[in-house]
Parts: sequence; C-alpha cells; structure tokens
Amino acid sequence: MNVTMEQPIGARLVTSDDRERAIPATLRYTAADPLAVHIGFPAHVTLDGEEVTWTFARALLEEGLGAPAGIGSVHIWPCGPRRTFVEFHAPQGVALIWFDTLLLRRFLRRSYTVVEPGTETVDPVLDQGLTSLFGAN
Repeated sequence: MNVTMEQPIGARLVTSDDRERAIPATLRYTAADPLAVHIGFPAHVTLDGEEVTWTFARALLEEGLGAPAGIGSVHIWPCGPRRTFVEFHAPQGVALIWFDTLLLRRFLRRSYTVVEPGTETVDPVLDQGLTSLFGAN
C-alpha cells in the first residue's frame, strides 16, 4: 500500500540582515519514496513565485537532529534543544530556515510508522540502475 503522510509546519526564514520571517512549510513522507523526506514551500514565499519542494534523505534529517549533517545542497544542524536549522543551497542563493526540533522529531517518528528504518526498499528498476552505475554484481 502506498501511504503518504503530510504535516504542516511553521518555519522561520533567517534573512540576510539577520531578521526572521515566519513562513509556512509542509513536511511529506511517502512509502513510494521511502528513503526521502520532502519539505514544500508555497509560491508566495519563494523567490520565483512558484511552489518549491526540497527532497533529501530521511537519514539526513535524523542525523541532523543530533549533530551537524549534510554535504551538497542540504545541511542540517541542531541549535540548542528547541531549534533545528536547515540550509538549502540553490543556484539562486542560500536559504537558512529554522524549525521547531520537537515537530521535526514528531514527523520523523510518524514516518517510521509508515516504513521502519532499515526496511526501506527501492523500485526494482531504480535498484538495477544503481547497481549498474556502481558496478556491483
């Protein structure tokens, strides 16, 4: 069964002048893409006026809740017991957003009820492609 869960979450965008702006976001997890989490932002808070969804590893979110994590376009780190920062890197620039750590943990725990960590499977076609890409037998 393809189960999808969504959780609206408030976030705070840290601006270039170190001010904060409240922005809405939606966390999403789906059994069809069990290794990933998605954070969506509505059009009215993006630079180009279109909805934006960032997708990254569920394991990255879990790791970033406890210690700085991430290479590439998404970095996550805790800032005290109540805040978790997520930094998104795009060609247009960098966005620094913080979320309530408790709400991120709650979302992560709920995702484990959809697909338990360690039991994730990927589409056979994707698995075959990754196998051929990395030369595994």
